[in-house]
Order: sequence, then structure tokens, then C-alpha cells
Amino acid sequence: MRIKDKYHLTYCTNIHAGGDWEETFTSLKQHLPKIKKSVSPNKAFGLGLRLGNTASLELDDGQLQGFKDWLSENDCYVFTMNGFPYGNFHGEPVKDQVHVPDWTTNERLEYTLRLFKQLDFLAPEGMECGISTSPVSYKHWFDSESKKRQAFAKGAENMVKVALELYKIEKASGRYMHLDVEPEPDGFLENTQEVIDYYQDYLVPEAIKAFEPFQFSAEKTEELLKRYITVCYDVCHFALAYEAPNLTFEKFKAANIYVGKIQVSAALKIMYDNDKEEELWNTLAQFNESVYLHQVTEIVDGKVKTYNDLPIVLEKKAPFKELRSHFHVPIFLKDYGLLQSTQDQIVKVLDYLENNFVSNHIEVETYTWDVLPNELKVPITESIARELDWMKSRLK
Repeated sequence: MRIKDKYHLTYCTNIHAGGDWEETFTSLKQHLPKIKKSVSPNKAFGLGLRLGNTASLELDDGQLQGFKDWLSENDCYVFTMNGFPYGNFHGEPVKDQVHVPDWTTNERLEYTLRLFKQLDFLAPEGMECGISTSPVSYKHWFDSESKKRQAFAKGAENMVKVALELYKIEKASGRYMHLDVEPEPDGFLENTQEVIDYYQDYLVPEAIKAFEPFQFSAEKTEELLKRYITVCYDVCHFALAYEAPNLTFEKFKAANIYVGKIQVSAALKIMYDNDKEEELWNTLAQFNESVYLHQVTEIVDGKVKTYNDLPIVLEKKAPFKELRSHFHVPIFLKDYGLLQSTQDQIVKVLDYLENNFVSNHIEVETYTWDVLPNELKVPITESIARELDWMKSRLK
């Protein structure tokens, strides 16, 4: 939905089941009309669509026009997509497989290019569009720096192929679309400086080679690269990096790196209390589930230390001052009993947006409804509407 004629605000449909197109469309028909009626009854409602590879292939097989007609009939449209999870995202262990296939593969490239063609078809004419994607690959799959550098280089090569295609699309039709790379804990890109380094060391040099036939200057090529390859700023992920939003946004601005999409999400925050230590651990254990990776971070000697999943921390029960866990919790709650959320990080982002433009795509992304502790499970349609209403009230 449009907010202040400036922002497109939506939620990401990765909260719904969607292994194939039938399941995806069934979920949308069940939930989307109710959500729109609640949060945007008199205005068109924009959607953050998640399509896995199977659903995308099946949608491409003659069903795309029918889906576009259904969206129109329900006064909805698509302007952003989540192209991070390639396979199934619910009901079975996902963990590090959310990065499979990574950006070193043709499968990831072909999937992403197909999504862009589908998004171009579905979105209203002339509207800016974007697709968020994985931060190249997963750090723990590589046992040497040389292998990691090779993966970075191949990932950049494939991402630049996307940038080249997006340049051609815009030249032909005027449609501007961007690939929004999403840093997250234990991804190849986790924080602000790693993003800046990736552009400087890999993306820009690769773009200069790939765009050579157009005979652009190096400066023009870098400008185009940064137009089409942008950042998906997930608030939860940068909270886990303990990075203040204003500093990240200012560093990106100084490097001429654009934020294509802001994903609004909150992580769990655990503050140590000596009198309630055992109760704290027991409460945190309620969030230990087998589907998603829930990395945990803390500041040790001035640096961020990352544990690659929650069970590691629960087993050690080591002393701490503050822990943050990669578990997307509903953004409208600040406290979860003895635990808190990083909702304050969302508020800081919104405060920054009061006087600074960062991105006009804002997407709430709380995908963990199925695995939340039962006492936190507000009915899913009501929960999504409540999150969007919370965001609307603060953006205004």
C-alpha cells in the first residue's frame, strides 16, 4: 500500500506455505483478501511475493496471466519479490540450505532472471521493482580463504549478468528493476563494511569487464552497476551485527551504494539477569526449533562473535551480558516475557527515514509464525495486519 505517496509498504508472503504454485496460490487466496480488507480497504495493496523455484516454474507454464488477473480483481499488485529461498521454506528443516543453490551456480542465476521476467509482467506499468536475494553464499561451507575468494568472484560474475540484463530491460521498456542483496549472519556478507568491500573488490571490477562492449567509462559502469545491484537492508540482520542504522545508511551513501528494499523485522534480545539466569535459559529454549537457522551474536572484546545456531548457546550456557538471536519475532511486541526484541532498531530506522530518503520499498518480514512458541501465535492474518498497522502508524 502507498504511505505518504512515498513508500510502498507490504509484507513478505514467505510467512505462508508455498512449496509449489498450487500451495502458494491457495495460501494467497486464503489470506491476502482478508489482510487487504483490514489494512488497505480503499486503496490498492502492494505485495511482497515469495516464489520458490518450483512455484516459479509452474507459474511460468501458462498461469502467469491468470494470476495477474486475480491480483487485479482483488485490487492488489506485486512490486517486490523475495528470491532468497530457492526451495521449500516451511514444514521441514531449512537451516543453511536456504542458501542452496548459491550465487556460484547457474541454477541461482536462472531462477533469479526468471523471477525478474515474472515481476516485470506482474507489476503495474512504470513501477520500480526489486528482488531480494542471498548474500552470495554461506561462510561455513568453505574451508579456505582461496575457495571463499573464488566463490566471491563467481558470485559477482553471476550477479553482474543480472545487472546487464536489467540494464537491457530498462533500455528497451523503461522498467527499472534492481537486485537487492541481503546480508545476514554467517552469509558471505554480514555487515556494512563487508558489503562495501564486495562492491569494491568484486562487483565493480567484474562489471567493468562485462559492460566493456558498451564502451562506457569506468565511472559510468560503476554507476550502472550500483543502480541495478542494491542492498536489501534487513533490520533484524543488521541488529545482529550491532550496527546503528544511521551509520550504515551514511556509509552506504558515501560509497554510492543504494538500498533497494528495507525489510522490517525484529530479532530476539536476551539481557543477562543474575537473579533469573536459569529462567532466562529456559525461556530462550522455547525458541529452539529445527526448521530455521537461529544464529546468536554477542559483543566480545569489542567485536561481534557469531554462534551459527541457537543450540550451541543453549548447550554451553556461558555467561553473557547481551545476546541477540536470529529469530524473526512479531515487530509489534517489544517484550517477550523475560526476553526482549530489537524493536528499538526498527524505531531508529523509522526515525532516520523522517528526514532522509533510503528506499521506497518497505516490507515486513516475520516468516516464523509456524515455529513461534504457542503463546505468541496470534492468528496469522491478524498478526500480519497488526504488524502492517504498527508500521503505518509510525511511518505517518
